[in-house]
Amino acid sequence: MIGTFQKMIASARGGVRARLAVPLPIKQDLDLLCRVTEEGFILPVLIGDGGAMESLVKKSPLSSLEHEIVNVEDPGEALSTAITLVREGRADILMQGGIGQKPFMEEVLDAKNGLLKSKVASYASIVQFQRREKLVLVTDTFINNFPGIAEKQIILENALGLAGILGMEEPKVAVISAIEQVNPSIPSTLDAAALAKMAERGQFGKAVVDGPLDMDCALSRVAAARKNVRSVVTGNADIYLVPEIETGLPLVQALCFFGGMKTAGMMLGAKVPVIPDIPFISDEERAAELALAVLMTRKGGNHE
Repeated sequence: MIGTFQKMIASARGGVRARLAVPLPIKQDLDLLCRVTEEGFILPVLIGDGGAMESLVKKSPLSSLEHEIVNVEDPGEALSTAITLVREGRADILMQGGIGQKPFMEEVLDAKNGLLKSKVASYASIVQFQRREKLVLVTDTFINNFPGIAEKQIILENALGLAGILGMEEPKVAVISAIEQVNPSIPSTLDAAALAKMAERGQFGKAVVDGPLDMDCALSRVAAARKNVRSVVTGNADIYLVPEIETGLPLVQALCFFGGMKTAGMMLGAKVPVIPDIPFISDEERAAELALAVLMTRKGGNHE
């Protein structure tokens, strides 16, 4: 099982390189691309005005490393060209590059010309524990604001696919709500109970899914025991499925800023791994994201 971002990067070294499409890259992207190209698991494909791209590359160490430039004179067509490269199998991974977040996500998620594999894409944050070698997933923290039960089922399936890439053979899933009891006036408790029942009947493979769980029951077996909640998931979850973005995103940000934990992330449910630019994710952690995307490409998870 991969338990740290460093091991994620180490696992990506030495295999077949993945072609990474980057529309309108900026200087900060080039610094990252230099590192992962030197690590040996990425071949950057820079998309934009050829002259501007060559000028940008000449100012960076990437000029001495293998890379490709796809000339697109109109900057407004750089992202659509990158998506076309991916759809035609000429690129394996898509990174946001210099495209704004809103237009990037709108074009990637476009039902007709985007990269959606099914009706629902999702985003999983990957958090590295400080005191022990363990990664946990928190989802959905970026794409689906207020998912219903049907969307949560797909969000969970997407996360389980990623857990498999990380070597979690029997992932334990805590379905989070405000309280640990089913309460018809709190819809997320009903959703959690339904997902737990679906898991009991084998709809999520070997995964153990329990909920509803409030955060203290999910995080602490002692706290759960005080509330008479006894489950292998409590205090030992691999995946935290949050009820909505208002819970998920602040949780991950708090772990990052208050807890000092490292965090990365990945868009799931697309034809290939897609990496949006999340502002509080550092270059070190973005390198781990690219390594994970390469592992997904090699193992065929979450993409066609």
